Amino acid sequence: MNTMIKMIILMPFLYFPEDKTEYIPAVISLAIFIVLTVVAMRLMMKKSRNDEKKFNEKYSKEIKQAKQTDSPTK
Repeated sequence: MNTMIKMIILMPFLYFPEDKTEYIPAVISLAIFIVLTVVAMRLMMKKSRNDEKKFNEKYSKEIKQAKQTDSPTK
């Protein structure tokens, strides 16, 4: 009895259409989101690279000094 109630409650979530053309909108929206995700990731990587470049240009002297003072002398 308990399993029958669970099966009835969860049944609406398990819809597999006979007509497979109903999957087309889902595939299209999935493809759109994947493309947008790739574009967003590329933009973030490009921005990060530019920020790193600006940081290194601005603080290159300090970075070199810190490396020289931290390295052990022989």
